[in-house]
Amino acid sequence: MSTANDKPLALVTGGARGIGRAIAERLCEDGFAVTILDREREAGEATAAELSRQGHTVTFEAADLSDHASLGPLIARLPVPTVLVNNAGLFDNRPLFDLEAGDFARMMDVNVTALFLLSQAAARRMQPGGRIVNIASRAFLGAKGHAHYVASKAAVVGLTRAMAMELLPQGIAVNAVAPGAVETEMVARQSPEARAALLALQPTGKLAAPADIANAVAFLASARTDFIYGQVLMVDGGKSLGGGMGL
Repeated sequence: MSTANDKPLALVTGGARGIGRAIAERLCEDGFAVTILDREREAGEATAAELSRQGHTVTFEAADLSDHASLGPLIARLPVPTVLVNNAGLFDNRPLFDLEAGDFARMMDVNVTALFLLSQAAARRMQPGGRIVNIASRAFLGAKGHAHYVASKAAVVGLTRAMAMELLPQGIAVNAVAPGAVETEMVARQSPEARAALLALQPTGKLAAPADIANAVAFLASARTDFIYGQVLMVDGGKSLGGGMGL
């Protein structure tokens, strides 16, 4: 179903900044009307206003993904979406022995439970041809220093595959994109030494741009991509290849 201006609607969580903003912009370029869902009202409204000035159809809705009870009603009052991009999530870098049960619960609440609830609510309304794209992470393969984040992204991958199996008969495709290291505000705040160490691990010698992730999302969100279900597209410059890249 289309929006009032006859454009298909894409919902992008965490669309105010960084990767989410790049996704919103790319989907606009591909002809979607976009609704940005984000807890950062000022940044979300500014992004929506800027993209609207460029001639795109963009709106903003404040959304706190930790408030699970609000998510179903939020999706219900919006126009019927064609695409849902579950991009918003938490990241916390902390050693294993510093983690407590509450750290796991908070990470799972946003990265997994909220993603599930939004996807369930959207899928109830989607027509055949709908698309759900989840942002996982290369970290689902395993990483040091953030076990709770790794566990949450591994859960996103498993949930993506399970949802793909159940929603395929409805004509809804569910897939995931797993970014590696991306040029974001968080990376920009790192020390020169930390950044150099991060770059040294990248086979390409550089980090991904947010647009690289947005391009992968756009591929999976496209109506032309009609025979891909439950897959995880790695966008990490080859780092997940392992030994063959000298890692």
